[in-house]
Amino acid sequence: MSGGADAHAVFVPDGDLLVPTVHARGPWDAASMHGGGPTALLARAIEALDTPAPMRIVRLAVEFPRAVPMEPVKASAAITRPGKRLALAEASLATADGMPVLRANATLLRRAPVAIPDSARIDDPPVPGPQGAEPVTWSGAGEDHGFHLSAAEIVVARTNGTARLGWFRFRMPLVAGEDPTPLQRAVAFADFGNGISRALSFETHLFVNTDLTVHLHREPTGEWIGLDARTDFGAEGSGQATTVLLDERGRIGTGAQSLYVDER
Repeated sequence: MSGGADAHAVFVPDGDLLVPTVHARGPWDAASMHGGGPTALLARAIEALDTPAPMRIVRLAVEFPRAVPMEPVKASAAITRPGKRLALAEASLATADGMPVLRANATLLRRAPVAIPDSARIDDPPVPGPQGAEPVTWSGAGEDHGFHLSAAEIVVARTNGTARLGWFRFRMPLVAGEDPTPLQRAVAFADFGNGISRALSFETHLFVNTDLTVHLHREPTGEWIGLDARTDFGAEGSGQATTVLLDERGRIGTGAQSLYVDER
């Protein structure tokens, strides 16, 4: 059973299970979760793994074989290729009865200081930050609670046609009693690329991402995650959202989503 509107986290632990609250819901179906919360749970499971040296996730590739139901779920993870400099891991999310609903593969690299010369750095022009940006209103949502409505604060700082720069931060913990890690924040909000840059209406079309791949060359600092995103469509019912991921210091990585597109 999911928590009500008075819940103050996206998920509440119950033994090995994580119970979704109304703040986990997605925009397509009130009985299904938004992809951001479950994706962050996979990252959380991988972060908890023991490694022979301090490591961080630099790539997370998530597959969404089906909608994630608003039911208690369990995340599990394992190292598939151990190493002190490079390791590979996999993670999965399943319902309480064992039905798999999400899976991911990850690349981990060791943490160590490395001197990088200034000649190897790119000076990107500054982008508008979240301060003073316009709050997002989701047309056709018909709900007051959901991951995109109540779990996240979302503002738009720049619009260029269907490309948009949006900033996101949590209004509440991902898991009750825990602060979301920088990685969890980045991957949770990376799943909004197709939503923030949508060129189609929720009322007339489906544009559901079937996967999400995130690359991070550094972990974000601060509460806000920026998405400089655009969506492109093919002529045969598919599309792609591509995103530059940011924090208030600048670029932190990229995200990409394949989209299933159809008329309602």
